[in-house]
Amino acid sequence: MKNLPQKVRSRKLSSKVDLTAMVSVSFLLIIFFMVVGELSKPKEMKYDTGRNRGCCDCPARHDGENRSITVILGENNKLIYYIGGISSPIKKPKSVTYGKNGIRKELTARIESLKSYAPNSNKLKRDLVVIIKPSKKSNYGNLVDILDEMKITGITSYFIVPEFTPEESKLLASN
Repeated sequence: MKNLPQKVRSRKLSSKVDLTAMVSVSFLLIIFFMVVGELSKPKEMKYDTGRNRGCCDCPARHDGENRSITVILGENNKLIYYIGGISSPIKKPKSVTYGKNGIRKELTARIESLKSYAPNSNKLKRDLVVIIKPSKKSNYGNLVDILDEMKITGITSYFIVPEFTPEESKLLASN
C-alpha cells in the first residue's frame, strides 16, 4: 500500500484581496467626473444692445466713440490711428511710428485725457478701447509690436478686427 498514490491536500490561500489599486482608480474617476461636470456647465454673457436706455425716440448715445482708438496696420510698418468713428472722428487719422515716441505716446496721452475727463466715474467708463485692424499686407511682427504696446500701456480692452470699412480702405490706400 505504500506504492499507492497518496492524496495531497491543498493549502488554503488567504481570502484577503488588496483593494489599493481599485480605491486609487475610483478616486481618479471621481475627480475626473467632477472636473468634467464643472467644465461642461454652459457659460453665458449678457448682451446689451443699448436699446432700453432713455426714451424710445432718442438716438442711441455712442459713449464708446469717445473712449475708442482705431489702429490700422498697413504694409511697410505703416501705422495709422484715429479716435472715435471714421465718419466723424474726434481726432483725425494720423500716421505714427511704433515705439515710445510714436503710438505709445498717443495711447498714454489719450488714457490721461480720459481720466481727467471723468475722474469720478467707475473704471469701465474710463477704460480705453483699442480696435486693432491689421491689413492683409501687414506683417505678423507689426501685430506683435502693437500687442506689446497694449501690454506696456496697461490697456486691457483691445480687439483685433480684420475687416475694414470702405472709408478705412481709402485711408489706408491714400497713406
